[in-house]
Amino acid sequence: MKKLGIIGCGWLGSHIAERLSNQYEIFATTTTESKIAEFEAKGYHATLASFPDEINPELKEWEVVSNLDAIIIGIPFSGIRGMQVSMKERQQNLLKFLGDFKGQLFLMSSTGVYPELDKDFVEEDKSVNEVESENFILDKFPQANILRLAGLMGGQRLLKNYNISNLDQLVNHIHYADICTVFEKMLDNNSQSKVYNVVAPIHPNKEEVINAQKDLPYSGERTEIGRTISPNKLIEELNFEFQYPDPRYFYQ
Repeated sequence: MKKLGIIGCGWLGSHIAERLSNQYEIFATTTTESKIAEFEAKGYHATLASFPDEINPELKEWEVVSNLDAIIIGIPFSGIRGMQVSMKERQQNLLKFLGDFKGQLFLMSSTGVYPELDKDFVEEDKSVNEVESENFILDKFPQANILRLAGLMGGQRLLKNYNISNLDQLVNHIHYADICTVFEKMLDNNSQSKVYNVVAPIHPNKEEVINAQKDLPYSGERTEIGRTISPNKLIEELNFEFQYPDPRYFYQ
C-alpha cells in the first residue's frame, strides 16, 4: 500500500485521510497531543509537530519523509481570507521538515490570493510567482501542486450557522467531499506542477444559500456582478464532475 503524509491534519485533512485510508497508509501530523490517540485509533501513524512563526531549532526532518509516496500540506501560509502575510520563519520550518522529498507534493492554498475585484478569476490571473505563500514551496519543490481552495463547507460548516453580513455577495465555496475527490484523482494521475482553483462552479449569493439551508424561499434577484473564481481548468484537465456544484445544496 502506498504511503500518504498529511502535514497539518485538521478538519479538512481528517476528511481527506478518511476518504483515502483504504488506498493509502496515512501518516498525519497534528499540533494537538490529544489527537495522537484519536488518529492512531483510526490506524494512522501520528506525529506531534508544530510550525510556529519563528524558527524552531528543535524541528528535525520528518523521520518518515523518505518513505512517503505523496504529501499534502494543510498548514496555512497566508493570513485570514488568504491575505498575504509574510510567514518566512514558518516556511523555513516546513522546508526543514520536508527535507529532500522527491515524491508527489500538494500545497493547500486559498482563492484569497485573488484581489477583491468584480470579475471571474482564472489561475493565470495570479501567477504562483506573485504569491509568497505559494512560491516558496515551488522554489524548492518544482513538482508541487498548488490547490487554491474556496471557502470550506460541508457537514456542520453551513452559512446559516454563522453571523453573516453582505447577504447579496456572491459566494465562492467548495464542499469538502469534492476536495477529497480532487486529491484522489490527482494522486491517481500522479499530477505534477499543477495550479487549480478548487471551487464549486455555481455562485449564488449568501442570502440564497442561507435561505436554502433554512428551507425558506428566495424572492430576490441574483446579481451577475461580483467576484467569482472559475474552476474551468480543473474541470477540463481532470474531467472533473462536482458532487456538490451548488452551495445552496451543500447541506443535503
